[in-house]
Amino acid sequence: MRDGPKAKKRPTTLTAHGDERVDEWYWLRERDDPEVRSLLEAENEFTKQALAHTEELQQRLFDEMVARIQQTDLSVPARKGEWRYYSRTVEGLQYPIVCRKGDDDAEHVLLDVNALAEGHEFCDVANDEVSPDATLLSYGVDVDGGERFTLRFRDAASAVDLDDHVEDTYYGLAWAADNRTVFYTRPDESMRPYQLWRHVVGTPSADDVLVYQEDDERFFLTVHSSKSEQYVFLVLESKVTTEVWFLSASDPTGSFTVVAPREQGVEYGVEHHEDSFLITTNADGAENFKLMRAPVTSPGRASWTEVVPHRVDVKLDAIEVFKDWIVLWERAEGLRRLRVMAAADPSDVHVVEQPEPVYTVSGEANLEYDSGVLRFAYQSMTTPPSVFDYDMAARTRVLLKQQPVLGGYDPADYETVRMWAKADDGEQVPMSVVYKRGVRPDGSNPALLYGYGSYEHSIEPGFSSLRLSLLDRGFVYALAHVRGGGEMGRRWYEDGKLLRKRNTFTDFIACAKTLAAEGWTSPSRLAIRGGSAGGLLMGAVMNMAPGCCAAVVAEVPFVDCLTTILDADLPLTVLEWEEWGNPVESREVYEYMKSYSPYDNVGEGVDYPAVLATAGLNDPRVSYWEPAKWVQRLRDRAADGKPVLLKVELGAGHMGPSGRYDAWRDEAFVYAFVLDALDIR
Repeated sequence: MRDGPKAKKRPTTLTAHGDERVDEWYWLRERDDPEVRSLLEAENEFTKQALAHTEELQQRLFDEMVARIQQTDLSVPARKGEWRYYSRTVEGLQYPIVCRKGDDDAEHVLLDVNALAEGHEFCDVANDEVSPDATLLSYGVDVDGGERFTLRFRDAASAVDLDDHVEDTYYGLAWAADNRTVFYTRPDESMRPYQLWRHVVGTPSADDVLVYQEDDERFFLTVHSSKSEQYVFLVLESKVTTEVWFLSASDPTGSFTVVAPREQGVEYGVEHHEDSFLITTNADGAENFKLMRAPVTSPGRASWTEVVPHRVDVKLDAIEVFKDWIVLWERAEGLRRLRVMAAADPSDVHVVEQPEPVYTVSGEANLEYDSGVLRFAYQSMTTPPSVFDYDMAARTRVLLKQQPVLGGYDPADYETVRMWAKADDGEQVPMSVVYKRGVRPDGSNPALLYGYGSYEHSIEPGFSSLRLSLLDRGFVYALAHVRGGGEMGRRWYEDGKLLRKRNTFTDFIACAKTLAAEGWTSPSRLAIRGGSAGGLLMGAVMNMAPGCCAAVVAEVPFVDCLTTILDADLPLTVLEWEEWGNPVESREVYEYMKSYSPYDNVGEGVDYPAVLATAGLNDPRVSYWEPAKWVQRLRDRAADGKPVLLKVELGAGHMGPSGRYDAWRDEAFVYAFVLDALDIR
């Protein structure tokens, strides 16, 4: 039995498909039980004391991180109409300040998030959108991490709030062309956005109109405007099926029209372009998606015509639409790339070449539809985030800004490579690796291996100035692009979900073993890290290969996955059945999930690595009790020795601290745990 707070055992028998599981700490879900709060506070105190000897190291790491960051900084302004929009940060302040400038170059502060955060431990802003005529600003505020926002409106010229406020809103908002009507979403008790509402600025929220309600619990509802601002799109999405409706922005009280009725397994996304809709879809067996066009007047599938065909080796992720150009966001050979196509001639197409073999690109603010310039961001594991304007006709780029890294950072001092690990079934799993030049594969290097591997989410090989505190201490840092993610196309995702989920875990173990086998580290010098579904990955890897590493960081980990997915009353559970399977209806799914569920498979007397788990009391995605229960079971069953720690954010949710200084200090804390666990001073 390991040291740490011990919660009372109150065994609860959980039964499904004739199988019984005994959960000694099921009661920890009783949030209002004073013993639960006392336990979480005790966990924080124990963790603090267990790492008290690292406090000087934590401060040193924090100071290093902050010293590399240009704390007073400015984003690249993005033009829309007569205004240039940007955000800036000020040294000593936690949050950004959102601003704009007109032709007179005078700054107008639209939203100072620091002012909104006064008196709150947590503050997050969503749905900050300017009306089409740029006179009004909408914004939503969440002050506890629960992801339920109070929607407000302010006069953009004076930055004074109007009387309007709408409680209990969610992500997603669209302005109508009248500059007075706003469409917004609301979540149900399970945190599923399921309602679309219409509000008219200047009227009481009690007069708001419910426009649409989605009753199928598998579907999320969201809303957004087309870049052309001519249409409002209502999007209904399950994990594998999409249905999109549209409304003319000039007719806000009109009725939405469906593009194509939902068809199980058919996904599609819609963008407006001139008199057509451009549609990315996997219809008709296009596993890696294709691009179709349909007239606005007849958008159904019978009218779809092909623009870009399906390709076996290239995944079409999304498109960016301009009047004369269509930008294709693609994934090929494990990397994201840009391909630019003339809207009038699909044969006039070219790939935007990038300077490094391992990199990532992402979209920046492209606010104007009638533009020939694409703004994108570029970075690699050695190149800081850089913003470019790309002239699509001339095929030339201009560097607008590269994130400053203070303290004399030189990219040439570091090296990034692509490595491959052979999985149990022979699949080649890519890894993106970075280290300081001079590091040699002699088995002595400390290393940190990060993974996620769910929801087709790709972990991109990006830059982190914070990470330099590890690299400068000799670390090899690696990203494991395991199945379940989207790095290698749709098949890569399909091979790591449902009844093939264990591939995610065995892929990661193969990556850890490859790093050791090729001399980049050794199990006693390796730490692994993942969050949310990546936390499930951490727990599963610990059970399947406890000796593969010396330390584990599992942030808001989804470790009690079977119990959660069996409970349809918990937030988002029904939605998740198309990702993990439905263990309520299927005994096969139940038994498969039980075989890898981290909480259900904690072994007796196993010599587990050192563990740091985190939780958010207000987390609506992974409930705090999952890591809390997991930590209790690890302490109860595992062999004595290495620490099992839990750090709980009592005033935040899934994303952790909201302020940037708090987030940096949190990262310094995690790094200190890793360094201590690997005995690096």
